[in-house]
Amino acid sequence: MVRIMLGPAGSSGYGTLEGIKFVKEQGLQCMEVEFVRGVKMKNELAKQCGKVARDLNISLSLHAPYYINLSSAEMEKRRASVKRILDSCERGHHLGATHVVFHPAYYGKLSPEKTYEIVRDAVNDMQSVLDKKGWNVRLAPETTGRVSQWGTLDETLKLARETGCSFCVDYAHIYARNRGNIDYGQVLDKIQKSECKHIHCHFSNINYGLKGELNHLVLDSRPPFEPLARGILERGLDATIISESPITWRDSLKMKGVFEKLGYKF
Repeated sequence: MVRIMLGPAGSSGYGTLEGIKFVKEQGLQCMEVEFVRGVKMKNELAKQCGKVARDLNISLSLHAPYYINLSSAEMEKRRASVKRILDSCERGHHLGATHVVFHPAYYGKLSPEKTYEIVRDAVNDMQSVLDKKGWNVRLAPETTGRVSQWGTLDETLKLARETGCSFCVDYAHIYARNRGNIDYGQVLDKIQKSECKHIHCHFSNINYGLKGELNHLVLDSRPPFEPLARGILERGLDATIISESPITWRDSLKMKGVFEKLGYKF
């Protein structure tokens, strides 16, 4: 049976603990905790939030800080990037989070191939730390929205295949990176071939320019959501879809309405 979970990025202004309760009240199923400005949550609070989420049957994931570049020319920045991801994983473990999402790297002066090698090695090293620490979360590098960033769909799926990490598919980023073009069927077919059991996704509408992503928009224009929802259901794929629009929870409810229109029962 297909399982779809919908919810917001962030706590909708309520703080993480109350935000989880708010998500439940709205009839949503998940929430992504945002550490994008830094890992400031203490482990004790993470444990409290995790218990509330379990009690309310709300699935949690988290987004690591934006300040990450695993292929930086400066080794100190690479080490700081790894620390930010691992600090996120520690909190994620206590939260009971499924995925730790992050934007992996920038090409800079490196070739895509060399950037891939550096990211792959860093992910393998971090997964060794997760195993050693017993932190039960999955690294989820995200498809990125700017042409300067490492993280096309093909690069991301190759990384998952070769390292065993998970991934996050941001459909708005793919759309923006390709200057207003996305073939949902092609994207979903590639994901399906990766033998992923449950897709962790981001969705919103988005504004873009020649270099890709500019800013996220509310759900009323491009890219369209209904064809994606239809494609997911037709392929029988399980998916968590996190709204990253400016009004995250409201657009999560809009997406819920689309799935219900297509016959899915939450």
